[in-house]
Amino acid sequence: MAHSKVAIYGALIANACIAAMKFTAGAFTGSSAMISEGIHSVVDTGNQLLLLLGINQSRRPADHDHPFGYGKELYFWSLIVAILIFGVGGGMSVYEGIVHLKNPVPLEDPFWNYIVLGLAFIFEGIVFAIAIRSLNKQNPSKVGFWRKLNASKDPTLFVVIYEDGAALTGLAIAFAGVFFGHYFENPSLDGLASVLIGVVLGIVAIILVRGSKDLLVGESASTKLVERVNNLVKNDPDVHSLKPPLTMQLAPWDVLLTLDVQFRKEITGGELVKTIRRIEGAIKGEFPEIKHVYIEAQNLADTERPR
Repeated sequence: MAHSKVAIYGALIANACIAAMKFTAGAFTGSSAMISEGIHSVVDTGNQLLLLLGINQSRRPADHDHPFGYGKELYFWSLIVAILIFGVGGGMSVYEGIVHLKNPVPLEDPFWNYIVLGLAFIFEGIVFAIAIRSLNKQNPSKVGFWRKLNASKDPTLFVVIYEDGAALTGLAIAFAGVFFGHYFENPSLDGLASVLIGVVLGIVAIILVRGSKDLLVGESASTKLVERVNNLVKNDPDVHSLKPPLTMQLAPWDVLLTLDVQFRKEITGGELVKTIRRIEGAIKGEFPEIKHVYIEAQNLADTERPR
C-alpha cells in the first residue's frame, strides 16, 4: 500500500500543477483542446483525493455492523472515480469540443500550448513510470504488463495507471489538434481533438467501472493465490480431499477464504483441532493477505463436526 500511495501523491501534485498550466495556456490561446485537457487534469486531481479518502476509510477497524471491516470502501470510491472520469472529464471534453466545432475560434500563437503540453507530458510520464514501478513491486512475477494490470486488486494502482495512460494519450491528441489546427488554419481540428479526448476518457472510465464493480460485488482473489492455497492444503498429510477453495477480495490487503475439507477417517477429535490450527497457521504464514480463514470439515467417521 505504501508504493501505491507514492503513486497517488505523485499524481495529485502533478495533476494540480498541470491543470493550472493548461487552463492558463487555453485562456491565452483560445484552444478548446487545452481547455479540455485542463478539465481532465482537474478531474484527475479530484480523483486522487477521492482515492486517498478511500484508503483512509477502508482502514477503519471492524465493528458490529461491519464484522469484516471497511476494505470495500476503497472499491466504492474507485467506482465513483470512474464515474467522474466518464461524466465530468469525458462529458465536458466532448461538450467543449462540440461547442468549438459549432463556433470555431481561430487559434492565437500556439507557442505556450506547446510548452505546456511538453511539460505536462514529462510530468505525466514520470507519474506513469512511478505507478508502473509500484505495480511491478506489488507483483514481481514475470507475466506481461497487461496481465499484471488486469490481475491487480488495488485500485490505487490500476486507476492511476489507466488515468495517466489516458492523460498521455490526451496530451498527444491535444498536441495534434493544436498543431494541425494552426498549420492548416482550421480551428475545427482543435475542437475535434477535444471530442477525441472525451472519447478516450469515456473508454477508460468504462474499463475502470467494470473492474471496480467486479471487486465491489465480491470478486475472487487471484487465480494464482487460490491454486497455491489449494496445493498447500492438499499436501497436508491429514487431508483426504478438498473442494475448490472459495475466496473473496475484501480489500487489496484483505482476503476471505473458506475451505471445505474431508479429513482422513482415522483422525481423532483432538488431532482434528490441531490439524485445523496447523493448516490455518500455514495459510496465514505464507499468504499474509488472507486475514480470514474458515474451514468446514466433512464426512468425519468418529468425531462430531466442528462448529
